[in-house]
Amino acid sequence: MTGPDTLKSARRIIVKIGSALLVDPETGAVHRKWLESLAEDLARFRARGQEMIIVSSGAIAVGRRHLGLASGQLRLEESQAAAATGMVRLAHAYQEVLAHHDLTVAQVLVTLDDSENRRRYINARNTLETLVKLGAVPLINENDTVATDEIRLGDNDRLAARVASMISADALILLSHVDGLYDSDPTENDGAQHVPEVRGALTDQLTAMAGTSMSRDGTGGMVTKLDAARIAMSAGVRMAIVDGTALHPLKNLEEGARCTWFIPDANPKTARKRWIASALKPAGTIVVDDGALNALKSGKSLLPAGVTDVDGEFDRGDAVVVKTTDGREVARGISAYSADDARRIMGNKTSEIEPILGYRGRDEMVHRDDLVLS
Repeated sequence: MTGPDTLKSARRIIVKIGSALLVDPETGAVHRKWLESLAEDLARFRARGQEMIIVSSGAIAVGRRHLGLASGQLRLEESQAAAATGMVRLAHAYQEVLAHHDLTVAQVLVTLDDSENRRRYINARNTLETLVKLGAVPLINENDTVATDEIRLGDNDRLAARVASMISADALILLSHVDGLYDSDPTENDGAQHVPEVRGALTDQLTAMAGTSMSRDGTGGMVTKLDAARIAMSAGVRMAIVDGTALHPLKNLEEGARCTWFIPDANPKTARKRWIASALKPAGTIVVDDGALNALKSGKSLLPAGVTDVDGEFDRGDAVVVKTTDGREVARGISAYSADDARRIMGNKTSEIEPILGYRGRDEMVHRDDLVLS
């Protein structure tokens, strides 16, 4: 499948926007005409049923000028203050341009801990899933106002890749001021050769191709983009690095603009299932009856009605083993409920979950997308 075909067939696409594209480096003003053209692209993709998520840099670049901070490296507390000021203006700009296309923007601020702490990871994932299902366009940025040096992701390339992995996106587009990967630094070598496609794992040779250039306000260079590619590909997500400086950057990419595509050897669903089956350590066991077993074999989710016993202590989002009543392991998955709540609702219909627990949880104890048969 070619790059343009990837965009057309992708159900869920994440677009990461670099500071240099979005913000004037001298005035801190948002490049309104460019942003309006991006909004048109996003609206066209949404009109054909695709889910769009934005990961945007630029908050610090916008905010520092409004606060009168000098150019150059900022102290952590200055970056946090600039981010707090700039994100308001940035979100407002996105909201205005997307409102012209009847699209709703939903701001989501995350930190590294949200992608590494299991419970917060699940909460963030569920929130993003709900937003896109309701037709909103999530606008994501690192929560620079509260992050510290120890927990900051450090750049939005890696943040975008973490989010792509988190919500099983089909494609990640890094809009930047470069048109992809070269076999050497093109700013230093006029004979540098463009690499249009990378398949499979990133090799040491490919990693060595990355330069170290950074934008004036950004923190990312080709090194961070290759780090993002590694994260995305491990999750089965296709990724493109493309020069987004021209108007309508997504349309241009779809029509064959020069870029580098990173193609993994698995799709997001396959990669996620592989992760569940081999990388997660089960924290408990769910025992199912014959009816539930047959449903699982036919590709359905595990409902509470088919559960006969729950063993162990686990939280929502933890991995569990699914066994038959005679102790045979039949599947592994991620539980939508804690062990205590699972025990309370096991054997009951989905319509009885809310009266029993006092809140409306998921209908499934383990969703089929979070389940791998043994």
